[in-house]
Amino acid sequence: MKITTIFFILFLVYLPAIAQSSLPRSTPKAQQVSSGGILDFIESVEKSNHEVHSMMVLRHGKVIAEGWWDPYKPELKHTMYSVSKSFTATAIGFAVAEKKLKVTDKVISFFPESLPKTISPNLANLEIKDLLTMSVGHDKSFNQEVFTTENWVEAFLNMPIANEPGTKFLYNTPASYMMSAIIQKVTGQTLLDYLEPRLLKPLGITGLDWEKDLQGIQTGGWGIRVKTEDMAKFGQLFLQKGNWNGKQILPESWIEEATTLKILQEPNASPEKMASNDWIQGYAYQMWRSRYNSYRADGAFGQYILILPEKDAVIVLTSETNDLQGLFDLVWENLLPAFDATSDLDLLLKDRLEKLSLAPLQSKNNPELEKRLNGKNYSITSNNEKVNTFSLNFQEGVCLLNYGHGPNTYRLIFGSGKWIKDETHRVGPNLFTLAQNQQVGLAPFKIAGSYAWIDENTIELQLRYIESPHTEIIRIRFEGEKANITFVNSFEGEGKKVSFEAKVD
Repeated sequence: MKITTIFFILFLVYLPAIAQSSLPRSTPKAQQVSSGGILDFIESVEKSNHEVHSMMVLRHGKVIAEGWWDPYKPELKHTMYSVSKSFTATAIGFAVAEKKLKVTDKVISFFPESLPKTISPNLANLEIKDLLTMSVGHDKSFNQEVFTTENWVEAFLNMPIANEPGTKFLYNTPASYMMSAIIQKVTGQTLLDYLEPRLLKPLGITGLDWEKDLQGIQTGGWGIRVKTEDMAKFGQLFLQKGNWNGKQILPESWIEEATTLKILQEPNASPEKMASNDWIQGYAYQMWRSRYNSYRADGAFGQYILILPEKDAVIVLTSETNDLQGLFDLVWENLLPAFDATSDLDLLLKDRLEKLSLAPLQSKNNPELEKRLNGKNYSITSNNEKVNTFSLNFQEGVCLLNYGHGPNTYRLIFGSGKWIKDETHRVGPNLFTLAQNQQVGLAPFKIAGSYAWIDENTIELQLRYIESPHTEIIRIRFEGEKANITFVNSFEGEGKKVSFEAKVD
């Protein structure tokens, strides 16, 4: 038998495995969806201040539109914020189905070694379902008090519970972490290890990681890193009420329990506010209820897995926006009506999706200054936690920043008018930089860089962490033998920038 024939047979054998790991594809028209509505959504996004990184639209279990704004790509994982919470709650669902625990179990029963000397009545009465519904009873966020300590379980159990559990909604990321700790306590496995054979393998989801605390417990409330299609599979599983490829992998009763209204965020909200706000429609088990009888996994800066049962549809977005409702409104204005209409623009949509891009920085050349700067080493003249030394090298539209921070040296590369992709161990911007062990032990971070001269003496380096929502701007102004280097992250903006003076060695 010829070698080519053998390879062909092996390919045919392997093909079903490939197909099984990916969602089926179709077209908007074939699934009775208006491609024009999806085009309108893309146009509205690109005219807005919202920066969307990826989108995927499913109808009747098939992907009908998918796109990534370059340099973001389908094969890249994306760091989740509170979308992680929905995965954590699903682990609780599996544990309930396997009778490892009940949602009415008392939280203190799992951690006798970590309890405070005095156990208040509210702490004694706290149940897993109160963690699931963000109704612990805290009167403020305790992120700082919990996540900056070495033992998060102990810190959580020592926080005062002002209100009776189950009576008042307050968004509570430490509560989500506690469910991760409970799963690890009752199963002896981390969240990911526990979910692997039950959720991830059946859905064909591979290559995930999840941040951990100093005790090796995964953070639960944030930090899982998944691809856009993984998010879509998770949403489709819920839309199909826990059934996947004809097998009930999660009980339908749990899906119903986990997605229906449990507590209102603002019980006294006016009808007008209820009609316009997707953050007061009620909360379920680590999922938000939305308008139009929908529900969603929801993360900061516009990470959404939106499930629309009445349309038999799932919409996935990864983004960076500070106007969460504004982005949601574009979904309702453009994508929701598309499920009740058709158009003959599928080819135009396909072409548009293939060309999505976020423009890299670009400017006129600055050859004289670039030549003078090449190889010069600058030292920071004040102590700081960002940078000790740096140098720049330029060659044919490429800028290389060598960057020293304590014992570590980082090499960051930027293109003029183009994205240059690379990876780094340097941790990028993140909401949870306060947390002990934050992003420690993860694989190198994928990045994309571009640069431009914003005036004759100032260079701006844009460093996108393309497996996260965030970007960092490094701005350097040169004045003779001195320089000023400024760091700005994309979600805090100029108001939180930090600057340092430097001089040539």
